[in-house]
Amino acid sequence: MNLAQRLSWGLLALSALGLPARAAAAALPDTPGSNALQARIARVEQGLSTPVAVKDSPHRRMALAERMAFHQVPAVSIAVIDHGRIAWARAYGVLDASGGRPATTTTLFQSGSISKPVSAIGALRLVDKGRLALDQPANRQLGAWQIPDNAFTRGQAVTLRMLLNHSAGLTVHGFSGYAAGQKTPTLLQVLDGTAPANSEPVRVDTVPGTAWRYSGGCYSVVQLLVTEASRLPFEDYMHDAVLAPLGMTRSTFAQTLPPAWRDAAATAHRGDGSAVPGRWHVHPEAAAGLWTTPTDLARLVVEVQQAQAGRSDKLLSRATASVMLTRVLGEYGLGFFVEQLGADSSFSHSGGTEGFRSRLYGYTRSGKGAVVMTNSANGAALIEEVLTSIATEYGWPEFAVVEKAAVAVDAAAYGKLAGNYRLLDQPAHVVAEGGRLYVQSPLFGARRLELFPESETAYFMTAEDMSIHFDVKDGGVASGFSLIRGAATYPGTRQQ
Repeated sequence: MNLAQRLSWGLLALSALGLPARAAAAALPDTPGSNALQARIARVEQGLSTPVAVKDSPHRRMALAERMAFHQVPAVSIAVIDHGRIAWARAYGVLDASGGRPATTTTLFQSGSISKPVSAIGALRLVDKGRLALDQPANRQLGAWQIPDNAFTRGQAVTLRMLLNHSAGLTVHGFSGYAAGQKTPTLLQVLDGTAPANSEPVRVDTVPGTAWRYSGGCYSVVQLLVTEASRLPFEDYMHDAVLAPLGMTRSTFAQTLPPAWRDAAATAHRGDGSAVPGRWHVHPEAAAGLWTTPTDLARLVVEVQQAQAGRSDKLLSRATASVMLTRVLGEYGLGFFVEQLGADSSFSHSGGTEGFRSRLYGYTRSGKGAVVMTNSANGAALIEEVLTSIATEYGWPEFAVVEKAAVAVDAAAYGKLAGNYRLLDQPAHVVAEGGRLYVQSPLFGARRLELFPESETAYFMTAEDMSIHFDVKDGGVASGFSLIRGAATYPGTRQQ
């Protein structure tokens, strides 16, 4: 998954508030190994770790309740998949930081961009039925609206395969949703960026099929294709074709939740711990509109695993599932991020809306996976720590803790690096205080992150495997920096 997509939903949000964590076990059948299962769950709950540790420094595993308090996350819900079945599910914390109602495994969360792979499965079902075609021009399959042609589409038309892969050259990265009391747009208004839509028009600005670029706009076009091909409102089609067949009874694309579901839904919280006014934003887009639970999403993960292995065709044929889980451009298949890991492979997606953060992970051959959902803009960092603990307990090939060595640096040099910067069009502040160096940005959340020196100009974080390299002028004053994650580099420019 590329950094821009991960940071766009506040990957490293870190805040602090002491909240009790209350567990509510899912109703799972007793098994001969239930005592062993409870022991495994306890080890996951007590085994959280940051993704990066400072070498030769005390490193300890931490408790989930402790980390919820540190990150200021009121509620977290978890479902774990092992050997191709849902092994267990639990929920912790409260629906609203100001109230005492405990979260349960039936508590609903907004899934954000995890809506995309679910929507992709809906579209691919229509492909299997011959009602949509992956490689025909999308405009030949659209009626009420057409992707506007321009110089970029002259030699290459947009196709459904490109749309599902984020390689159609379409604009609009994501959607911010609509606050309580705001009028919500129709799908055609979203596509054309006309009032009351608060997003730009969905348009082609790159030759289709030539580059991967994450685009919520792609999935708005998919939404229209599915609606017209199925001749049903999108939420009705998705219920009938995807959610109901899997028994996802606590999931819906409906913009307005039924009263009973609304009462059982988690309240969204911002990075400072405050509740989002009206409890959440409304998302009419297929790219972000799914309300669900980790247990329901785990059912979908298991079904994708079964389809890819040829053991189920409840939703997709084996051939279509394999196409879905094969990279096209970028690290993406048709709806999922896909990683080849030796004999196994993973499929995953993260999601974030105003005050919600979620992550879905599945492995095709080993039948392992997990879904973690939170009701805080700070939830992504906690999710990373939870997945690290699950990965350790269940022997995943990813999420191993990385150790990095810190060196001694004259703290006086920190003052020359401190200042105000701009990163991915967001403010970033580097602060020198108490002989230490920190970075803070809305991209990372409300709390500042400590930077550990690898040299006088190179620093790493522990909350995520990323580093910052400062561009230093004569006299040691930084003119900017580069944020590095894997092979990707993102420039930060110093502001006057």
